[in-house]
Formats: sequence, C-alpha cells, structure tokens
Amino acid sequence: MSRPAHVTAGRYAPPAPVRELTVVSADGSRLHVETHGPDGAPAVVLSHGWTCSTAFWAAQVRALAADHRVVVYDQRGHGRSPASAACSAEALADDLEAVLTATLEPGERAVVAGHSMGAMTVLAAASRPALTAHAAAVLLCSTGSARLVAESTVLPLRPGRLRTALTRRVLGSRLPLGPVTPMARRILKYGTMGPGSAPDMVDACARVVHACPRQVRHAWSHVLDLLDLDDRVRELRVPAEVLVGTADRLTPPVHARSLAAALPHCLGLTELPGIGHMTPVEAPDEVTGMIRALVAAHLPTGSPPAAEEQAPATTAASATAAPVTAAPVTAERPSAAEASAAPPVPAVPAPRTAPTAPAAPVEDTA
Repeated sequence: MSRPAHVTAGRYAPPAPVRELTVVSADGSRLHVETHGPDGAPAVVLSHGWTCSTAFWAAQVRALAADHRVVVYDQRGHGRSPASAACSAEALADDLEAVLTATLEPGERAVVAGHSMGAMTVLAAASRPALTAHAAAVLLCSTGSARLVAESTVLPLRPGRLRTALTRRVLGSRLPLGPVTPMARRILKYGTMGPGSAPDMVDACARVVHACPRQVRHAWSHVLDLLDLDDRVRELRVPAEVLVGTADRLTPPVHARSLAAALPHCLGLTELPGIGHMTPVEAPDEVTGMIRALVAAHLPTGSPPAAEEQAPATTAASATAAPVTAAPVTAERPSAAEASAAPPVPAVPAPRTAPTAPAAPVEDTA
C-alpha cells in the first residue's frame, strides 16, 4: 500500500518550487531542498520536525514566497531525503550547515525558523560557522532542548517513571501508522494538536506524518529520547523568538520557558492559548507574522509584517491573535511538577499570551 500523499488543494497544499536541489551533507547524505520566491528577496530558511517534511511548511511558504526567498528542506530520512544510518543531533546540525552554505550567498543573512526537531536542529548547530555566518535571527517553535519524553503529557498520567516509560514505548513504536482514517485523525489530533484544530488542519498533518517511514520514525524517536542540548542553548547568540501552544502535549510550555530563560538573546516568549504542537499548521498566520517581523527587524531589506498577519481574525478553529511586543520581566513560575524537572531562573521575558477569543556539494535538479 502506498503512503498517503500530502493534501493537494487549499492552504496546506505545498506550492511548486522555483528550484529543487540535492544538497550533500558532511557524511554524504543527500538532502532534498526547495527554494520558493524571487531571487534577491529577503531569505527565510525553514526546518521541519520529526515525522514531517517540506509539506508541513506549506502555509508559510505560500504566504512568504511573494516577497521572500524561502528555502525548505527535508530532514534526512523524511520526505524526499533518503534515510541514513547516521541519526544524531550532530547529523542534523551538519545538514542545516550544508543547506545554509548551498542556498545562501557568502555573507547573505537569513531568518531561520525551526519547528520541534527542526528547532532542535537550530540549537544543535548553535556554534556552527554556517549558522553564525548566515542566521540573522531565529524562531524556535514548539520545541525543547532535553527531557523530552519525561516532560511529555501525551499520556494523561502523573509525572514519574511509569509515565516516562510508557511514553517512550508509545513514541518509539515500530508499528506502522497505516492509512489516514477518521480514527487515525482523532488519535493524531489528540496527541499533537489543540482541541479546536479544524478538520483541514488535522488532515494536512495526518497525511504528512503518516507518510514518514516507520523505521525513520523509530530511529529518530530514540535520538529525541536521549537528546540533551541544554549547553547548546546557551551558545545560540543570535536573536531568538520562542513560540509554544498552551495545549502542546509533545513539548509542553515548560520547555519554551526554560529556553527563554537560558537563551543569551531571547527576544520574547509567546504562548498561544489552545494551540497544540503543530503551531505552523494550527496557527499559520501567527507563525508567518512572527517570521515577517523578524525579517523586518533583522534583515536590511526586510518587508514589514502584512496587516492580516499582524492581527489575524479570530476563528473557531484557531482562537488566537498575533503576538505583541513585551518587555523582559519576571516570568511566571512553573508548576511544582515542572519545577522539579527544570531548575528555576530569576528572570526571563514574560510570556506573551494571545487573547483567548566549506561549501556543500549541490546538484541542481530543476
């Protein structure tokens, strides 16, 4: 049985790229890369998460490509990038370095946005020369740096060894996900999305996630289980925005608050009420608006945020509003369960809560 394809119509249907490349990483792994938008426009690089692909960023690519040059790529083993025996945070960093070097001119800067494992990729590459040379600012969406399985609330159990062990078994399962059925959508929505996610959002995510080979899903689950990038967080010295949904069960807000506390140059922490783990799909206008704002603030030729992305209309499917600027103040303290897993810090940017209503080888395949 063939794997389900991504959606082919609507906001979440991936647009046709201007150019397709095969970028070769440090260990010889081949990465599928796409560029969208006009040459010479401000550059944005998007890095997707575990079990996803370039299709996951379809809403952002569609919105940004009119006046930005958008680079998206498939992580190794995902989408159209072949699987590799090397699965590690260092391999992810190697891949991001190769993509940045191959798609950006010497001295060219870009805003780099990562979701989940894609944001962990940015953290893993914090001190890499290519990221230092090319990243003007970063957006870290729905992510964490360590203790991912222990902090996950996918299973409605009290924190502790039992929940951690059972969560590890669930997330690391080798079982095939099978076809995208109504029950499969319900399960995926519960585990990864907010309760108000619209059917088209759920379907788009389900098709992308179910397309990931089970061997790849299992291999990377082991990497995420053991991940510890706390030291790398303190090495990421470019301006960084942190974004999380309050209903995120995979990387709950405790992770975002820890990142905001530890980042040397954190611009702010935004928490979106009722939004789950799949922020670029569940809150596309908010994510796109934050990328545009970073481009405008940190790239010389950046374009201002579009009006509809600065203040998107509230809908039943996504009852959120665009993030607003907040000055650093003392953060809200985490719960007792959260505090036991992550040491408290004295001051972080206060969460901005939305209202509830060497050059890598390249083969040009274009």
